[in-house]
Amino acid sequence: RFFRVFVIRQNLHPETIELGLDRVGRVARRLKLLPFFPVTIVVGGTNGKGSVVAILESIYTGAGYSVGSYTSPHLLRYNERVHLDGKEVSDDMLCNAFGRVEQARGDIELTYFEFGTLAAMVVFESRAPDIVILEVGLGGRLDAVNLFDADVAVVTSIDLDHMGWLGTNREQIGFEKAGIFRARMPAICGDPDPPASVTDFARVTGARLYIQGRDFTLQCTDEGCKFRGGRVNWTDLPTIALPGRHQWLNTATALMAVVTLIERLPVTELQVGSAMASVSVPGRFQVLQHTPEVVVDVAHNPQSIRALAALCLARPSNGRTLAVIGMMHDKAIEESLAAMVPLVQQWYLAALPPPRGATSASLERSLLAIDSDAVCHLFEGLDSAFKSALSDAQPEDRILCFGSFVTVGAIMRQLS
Repeated sequence: RFFRVFVIRQNLHPETIELGLDRVGRVARRLKLLPFFPVTIVVGGTNGKGSVVAILESIYTGAGYSVGSYTSPHLLRYNERVHLDGKEVSDDMLCNAFGRVEQARGDIELTYFEFGTLAAMVVFESRAPDIVILEVGLGGRLDAVNLFDADVAVVTSIDLDHMGWLGTNREQIGFEKAGIFRARMPAICGDPDPPASVTDFARVTGARLYIQGRDFTLQCTDEGCKFRGGRVNWTDLPTIALPGRHQWLNTATALMAVVTLIERLPVTELQVGSAMASVSVPGRFQVLQHTPEVVVDVAHNPQSIRALAALCLARPSNGRTLAVIGMMHDKAIEESLAAMVPLVQQWYLAALPPPRGATSASLERSLLAIDSDAVCHLFEGLDSAFKSALSDAQPEDRILCFGSFVTVGAIMRQLS
């Protein structure tokens, strides 16, 4: 019952954001979660966080370690956020954790994300896994996940997103992302060209910074991959199961995190390769149907949608591309969609729920500002937009659904 109430609360107040560690820290101390003792990797960044967590989880579970992982948001079920040994935890386990958090918080107000983060940590504290992998929710410095000291801190990429909370340029956003770095601990930056704020933060805090392209690299061909980082030189790795060249960067970032922990948690090249060849992440260029082809992708900001466009070019459709999109109004919508405009023949624009959901009319205005000839169909919801696209599609066409986790989750539910 408590689990149902918690999920209903998300539906009523899905986007409550209040950055800061004071309130959530007080509850964490009441729960005796601090200090937190298992080996901990904290993964922040603009894009690629979920992929890096999935790769790390796959490597360590495949190597025989007990692993807890926490990600957000979810697509279909809240349980997707909390894994033990690669599997979603049960409703009962979550309910017990939610109950403990509710009892401990007393009159302290917690946001939905703060409440869920503490519940995940209660689960992990009860099971004491060998390693815990935590995905930052928003930013880093003031995110609830940053209560827990990282043995390895990872920043995947730095780009424009959540600018209302994190800043209006890469320097400001980089400063917030780097807030998860810790003194004398490894800090992995997967962005080959990080803003100075990231390197400055590492220098001031005394973190040991490793930057993609400078300190570690992954080179891939159709035959396989080679990784170099630290004292490790793996030359016989397989190709990566995750689609897109951007996943090379994410994979390299995850591997460098593994390298920094290799004396504490040894893994072999064979175990790493097995994880690379088998890992999957729902909602990342995921094909749900073949005739017509239906592809879903959670890309929702300029950097991620550029990566999606590049992947579409590398894997072209045999027919037209029909795009079903729903986005949040606080995203850089026009800049995000610009990369997709040359690839899409018809747009099916769906309004997402308030308060953050963009209207279909606002999406149309953004598209017409880029291309005055864009063919747009407007809908009040994703169900009707997707049904219309399915009705219009020929067998050889591709229906590409993207713009937010909400969009992808809705299409997944509709097809299932």
